[in-house]
Amino acid sequence: MSYQVLARKWRPKSFNTLVGQEHVVRALTNALDQQRLHHAYLFTGTRGVGKTTLARILAKSLNCETGITASPCGICNACTEIDKGRFIDLIEVDAASNTQVDAMRELLDNAQYAPTAGRFKVYIIDEVHMLSKSAFNAMLKTLEEPPAHVKFILATTDPQKVPVTVLSRCLQFNLRQMASATITEHLLKILQQEQIPFESSAIHLIARAANGSMRDALSLTDQAIAYGNQSVHEAEVRSMLGAIDQSYLYEIIDALLEQNGTALIEKAKQMDARSISFEAALNDLAALLHQIAIVQSIPNSLAQDLPERTALMTLADKISADTLQLYYQISILGRRDIGLAPDEYAGFTMTLLRMLAFTPSEKVTQEKSMTNAIPLTNTQTSNNSKADTTQASPVKKPQAPTAVEPVMHQATLENNIAVSAFDGNWRNLVENNLKLGLARALAQNCEMVNYDADSITLRVAEAQKHLASPNYQEKLSSAIHQHFGRKIKLHFEIDQEANTPAKQNAIEKTTIQSNAETAILQDNFVQALMNDFGATIIPNSIKPVQ
Repeated sequence: MSYQVLARKWRPKSFNTLVGQEHVVRALTNALDQQRLHHAYLFTGTRGVGKTTLARILAKSLNCETGITASPCGICNACTEIDKGRFIDLIEVDAASNTQVDAMRELLDNAQYAPTAGRFKVYIIDEVHMLSKSAFNAMLKTLEEPPAHVKFILATTDPQKVPVTVLSRCLQFNLRQMASATITEHLLKILQQEQIPFESSAIHLIARAANGSMRDALSLTDQAIAYGNQSVHEAEVRSMLGAIDQSYLYEIIDALLEQNGTALIEKAKQMDARSISFEAALNDLAALLHQIAIVQSIPNSLAQDLPERTALMTLADKISADTLQLYYQISILGRRDIGLAPDEYAGFTMTLLRMLAFTPSEKVTQEKSMTNAIPLTNTQTSNNSKADTTQASPVKKPQAPTAVEPVMHQATLENNIAVSAFDGNWRNLVENNLKLGLARALAQNCEMVNYDADSITLRVAEAQKHLASPNYQEKLSSAIHQHFGRKIKLHFEIDQEANTPAKQNAIEKTTIQSNAETAILQDNFVQALMNDFGATIIPNSIKPVQ
């Protein structure tokens, strides 16, 4: 007896054995049980998800000798003949090779005659979207009011190309792509019954490569059995599929977390030498980040036999949730814009460098927290900006511990080891440290009056008091809490004026603009142009170089 491929041997013969399309099975089963039969059905979905299989099962349900039923017996003449593909009243038409109107007219002319052996004459038209416009027009009337003994079952992978006049005359069911877990479970059952030795990790690879198609998965399994000499092992499946070892993705994430730009560029060069598609690499990177996010939220969601389980669990522990979300957003935007880059290599490396630039340096933050956990003395000043030393209002600061308090100093250091340092520079805190979001406008328009270990008093100018709404106050308090690692109480007071970061920025910008305009006016070349040629400077055209 000749060998029968798995996709044909294990084709479902009843609704009970069909996997992955429960929503369609439920609707058809209820309709058959209640005898609510439509004259035309349309099954849509990608290749290999069960459209033709469902059509044949439905044909058996309609023609089973036991009666119209959702559970055909499978042993009567109608059921066995349909399974063998030779039932005289089941007409299967491939629209891709019968596109012309003459073929459709001949088919419809025969539809008026009563069925020969069955209860209904069933027409299965596969890839119906391939019919010509005239062929669709020829079938419209029959499709709308067919003889009582005729049922049409249409199938297509591209419903957008089917005329709406046809769609409106059909009961439409959208078949979903198979989930990888569903494919894996089905393949495991088949291989166990076929008594084929296998590795679970190899089945996961096949299910992933099938991209939602059960038929493709079974075809790949057949190929893997032949490739592995009656066994299915991970190494052989990887070789057969040409699956590239994705360890480079894990190395990229490690290099990002270590702030190692040299390693990132070197890895990109290696990928270029191996002719790896950079667009596909960004897609795979986004998929990997999605998996890590799932692991962080639901650790038990990973299958125990997943090949990458250990690596995923390790990365889920190493990377913070906010950094993970940042990487994911940058990767999908990088993939979207890679076509606009000078070339794919440039687009890929710029995406990695963008991730590197925005990666929070957790190591630096911890070291800074260790060395500066004790509040600074009043004699210490910040060098962050000139405006801070010349324009910032004086603030009250707690006295630093003296040399006779070494025990208290050490205790304070240990108690505040997780608390970010604060030297009284409100502007630096707002612009460089706090994750403010919607509260940024309020923070920028506040002047810090004083602070201590448990509270901060802020002054808001009368003109900006609308920013100090309870909602924004709460968001600012939350950002400060997140930064310092403990609750800091905020007090707000309204005054006529306030020396805020926004005001300081405006003064600095005005000063820089004024200096730039003065420099232009005093430039010898510009003066020569004005004197010799009557040139004038266009207002607002002078922009300082930052």
